[in-house]
Amino acid sequence: MIRIVGVNIPENKHICIALRSIYGIGKSTANNICISAQINPHTKVSTLSENDINKIRDIILTLTVEGDLRRKTTLNIKRLIDLGTYRGLRHKYHLPVRGQRTRTNAKTCKKSKKY
Repeated sequence: MIRIVGVNIPENKHICIALRSIYGIGKSTANNICISAQINPHTKVSTLSENDINKIRDIILTLTVEGDLRRKTTLNIKRLIDLGTYRGLRHKYHLPVRGQRTRTNAKTCKKSKKY
C-alpha cells in the first residue's frame, strides 16, 4: 500500500483514478499531476517504480490538499458565521446556501440539524 500525504492509495487502480482518493484532488488535477510527472495516466499503481512515486509525492506537496484544505474551508465557513452574513446564517442553521428552494426540496439539509 502506497501512502501519499497520509492517505493510502489503492494499488489495483489506474494512477489517475487512485489519486482522487486524496481530498482536494479531482479529475483534472490528477491528470495534470500525471502529465507533469511524465507518467501514463492509465498505468496501475502497483506497477509504478519508487522514482515515479517520489515524483508524484513532490508534486502533491506543492498543492493544498487533505488537512490544510479541510482546515481552510472550515475557517472560511466560521468567518462567514462570525461576520453574520447571509451565507453564514444559512450555514449556521443547516439550510441550503446557494439559493436553492426549501419548500419542497432540501430534505437532506434540513433532516439532520445539530444545534
